[in-house]
Amino acid sequence: PPLQNAELGKRAPRWIRDNEVTMCMKCKEPFNALTRRRHHCRACGHVVCWKCSDYKAHLEYDGNKLNKVCKDCYLVIIGCTDSEEKKRKGILEIESAEVSGNSVICSFLQYMEKSKPWQKAWCVIPKQEALVLYMYGAPQDVKALATIPLLGYAVDDTPRSADLPHSFKLTQSKSVHSFAADNEELKQKWLKVIHLAVKGETPECQNELQVN
Repeated sequence: PPLQNAELGKRAPRWIRDNEVTMCMKCKEPFNALTRRRHHCRACGHVVCWKCSDYKAHLEYDGNKLNKVCKDCYLVIIGCTDSEEKKRKGILEIESAEVSGNSVICSFLQYMEKSKPWQKAWCVIPKQEALVLYMYGAPQDVKALATIPLLGYAVDDTPRSADLPHSFKLTQSKSVHSFAADNEELKQKWLKVIHLAVKGETPECQNELQVN
């Protein structure tokens, strides 16, 4: 679990692995090979870009040595609370780990829009918004790439020969979203939730999804 504010700097954090994120966990800038190397905040263990790791603080767990930390931890450790930082998060700003931990269903799915190539996305339907599908680049990303309000979509679950196996489509007037699961069992789990969501219904309880 993430360290609480009071523990920052006193205990070594769990490092988020580089491959679990595609963007800086603080400013949400995408990482790319050239300009954005991944750095770890030594206080919270988050993966951040060079700009967001440009702070130093004395960390108790490391013999009070100066360590690279992110701006948020820096402010906490030096005892300054920046209430401005806590401005209302926009809809896409809900952290993936936050919604995945409290979701109706979440997993990687392949996603295709229009004629773009298939890409892997971490897909989540959160319990608080069981009619919305959130798509993230990776499970620890702090900002969704897109959201699809499922109400009113038609579900087409018979893949054509050109499609990936275990795929299904969501269509509404001109917009078509194609998804593909790794196996048929996972596809059916998603369809079970989506068939309810497009009608404005939510699964009665989480267990039903796993049992049936």
